[in-house]
Amino acid sequence: MNWTQIRAGISLAIDTIRGHKLRAFLTVLGVIIGTGTIIGVGSIITGFDSAITNILRSFGTNTLIVFKFKMVGHSTPEERQRKPLTYEQATAIAERCPSVEGVSPYLFPWNMNSRGPQIFRVKYKGNDMYQIEMGGTEEGYASGGQAEMKSGRFFTDLENQHHMPVTVIGEDVDKALFAGQNAVGKDVEVNGHVVTVIGVMKRPSASMPGEQDKRVLLPYHTMRKMFPSARENMIIVVAKEGKLAAAEDEVRAVLRQERRDGNSARDSFDISTSEQMVQDFRKITAVTAVVMVALSSIGLLVGGIGVMNIMLVSVTERTREIGVRKAIGARRIDIVLQFLTEAVVLTGLGGLIGMALGWLIATTVRIFFPSLPTSVPLWAAALGVIVSVGVGLFFGIWPANKAARLDPVEALRYE
Repeated sequence: MNWTQIRAGISLAIDTIRGHKLRAFLTVLGVIIGTGTIIGVGSIITGFDSAITNILRSFGTNTLIVFKFKMVGHSTPEERQRKPLTYEQATAIAERCPSVEGVSPYLFPWNMNSRGPQIFRVKYKGNDMYQIEMGGTEEGYASGGQAEMKSGRFFTDLENQHHMPVTVIGEDVDKALFAGQNAVGKDVEVNGHVVTVIGVMKRPSASMPGEQDKRVLLPYHTMRKMFPSARENMIIVVAKEGKLAAAEDEVRAVLRQERRDGNSARDSFDISTSEQMVQDFRKITAVTAVVMVALSSIGLLVGGIGVMNIMLVSVTERTREIGVRKAIGARRIDIVLQFLTEAVVLTGLGGLIGMALGWLIATTVRIFFPSLPTSVPLWAAALGVIVSVGVGLFFGIWPANKAARLDPVEALRYE
């Protein structure tokens, strides 16, 4: 089949579509929706991946996150039952690891093994905020780049050692409680405990789309005093420049000794770098992307069935035309290629419209969620077009073969 025949086939297919505009549109509606959904979902997943990756990498390239199980991904029942990390273990790391520059323990207020809901609230006069992200830490948390101040200051080691009732709050907590007033120096109530606000933190630049900055941070020992049942610690370790691998080995050796892990036993804790957490997260999003694309392909399947149905109708309507073409010398392959070309043009146009729909979805999401950097990835656009054309080829084979097998004499007698 030469280029002239291909061009003639495309022209004939377009003329057929023009003659039945509404029918053609309804036929490829499933292809449009399926292609648009694939591209839209691909753009959202790409943006979400970028946002989460920025958050994880904001910990720093020289930072180790130590917890009793992986911070990203699935944890087993055995891992959840492990003994919590302790403040003393964080101190041991700081004292015995020469490749470590700084250590910041971070105490969570909740107890992982407790039953029932655990609600944490901050209140100022008539305003309050629930489900705050409360934690107890030390001055090194801010110096390690985890907290940038908008106003006021971060608490000091002296305030931590003396269990001072002070706190620093996130930007959205400030807006919810003080509504434009200066929060520094005001007393707030945190789960029944009165503390003084000494600083307001800026919203993290790498925050999740639509996420509120609900942080309420207290000095570590103040937190222990206010919540004596709190046991879950995370340890943030900052390695010296160029010594991340050495620091990880030293931290592992110290913790195995402190936690009495046997020589043949696996670690009773997990050490993650920002890049490791990114890789773990991408393993999850890869599976999610496959599932989402598979679900979106249902629309393409429906569209393909519609294409096959309308092509079968077209074969019936054009039986006499097929008979004339075969009577004047058209071969079976010519008839097959004619109908396949029509099916591909039909679904290809649907794919292009679907691309526009997907781009519109990505743009709309970016407008409503500015912190979600959606973009149409090349793989999604290419997959949408390739699959739409493939749908036309696959579902057009049967009608094309049916047309090619028609007997020219019987076709000419068809009314």
